[in-house]
Amino acid sequence: MVAKRKEEAAIYNRLAALRAELASAVGINPQSVGFIERGDYGPSLELALKMAQVFRLPVEAIFSLEPLPALSLQVYGQGERI
Repeated sequence: MVAKRKEEAAIYNRLAALRAELASAVGINPQSVGFIERGDYGPSLELALKMAQVFRLPVEAIFSLEPLPALSLQVYGQGERI
């Protein structure tokens, strides 16, 4: 059973767009990806780094304490600036 996160700062993520292959690539149950995606469970640092490695993205492009900007803008410096 996965413990629900305590009342802490929200962690935003892009897992909905990346989850298709993620579970098997990092060796976790697909349900666990859903828990992390919904914010019901926070990944360990090791798991967050493994996820970032799978997608060749910096970990802060996937997880943040603030709402995430467009990926193209954050990672590649492209896209609309607000």
